[in-house]
Amino acid sequence: QVQLVESGGGLVQAGDSLRLSCAASGRTFSSYTMGWFRQAPGKEREFVAAISWSSWSSGIRYADSVKGRFTISRDNAENTVYLQMDALKPEDTAVYYCAGSRVFYTKVAEDFDSWGQGTQVTVSS
Repeated sequence: QVQLVESGGGLVQAGDSLRLSCAASGRTFSSYTMGWFRQAPGKEREFVAAISWSSWSSGIRYADSVKGRFTISRDNAENTVYLQMDALKPEDTAVYYCAGSRVFYTKVAEDFDSWGQGTQVTVSS
């Protein structure tokens, strides 16, 4: 497992941007699929984005609800994964969780065995 700490959440207005960061500890970070999930009050946790990397392949996946507005990226040298969120909407309001998985190119929550504490993102209309 890797240990994960998110940062960058906050209160913004609709149309604004935020960038979330997730700092990971652990020597195997670069081999992990890193993902972002979110959970709004009264709703189930949902997949947002994931990025996989290996010496032979890479891949990025997005939920349809954020495609074209959110961008996930990673810096393996810094053990950090980012989520750039643009054109935010009130329905993006949720606690955002960073997660790590040993499964390549997955977006299934049950495949992720490392989770951060979460960071709150609130988008006002």
